[in-house]
Amino acid sequence: MSSTTLEKLQARFNPEAAQDMNEVFQFHFSDAGNYYLNIHAGTLEIIEGEHDDPSISLSMESGTLKGIMNGEINGMTAFMTGRLKATGNVMLATRLTDLFPHK
Repeated sequence: MSSTTLEKLQARFNPEAAQDMNEVFQFHFSDAGNYYLNIHAGTLEIIEGEHDDPSISLSMESGTLKGIMNGEINGMTAFMTGRLKATGNVMLATRLTDLFPHK
């Protein structure tokens, strides 16, 4: 994942939506490596690599995440069509648009 994408995630992070959270979102990008987001009590930490015990794991191309985050791709449609695969607490995926709203 490019540093620009990481910077955009950091800039769009909504700490108020994450006040009650202590979750790890693992991303496996087929074209950009592995990263995880550690969200704890309104804070965000983005780390390259794999977490030992993520709350949810999401597998996709980096372009799919960009499309979901900018509203061009519906996350549920991406999941139903196989562009996005999720394991673990898949309901956490529905919180991504609250955690990283359009600005």
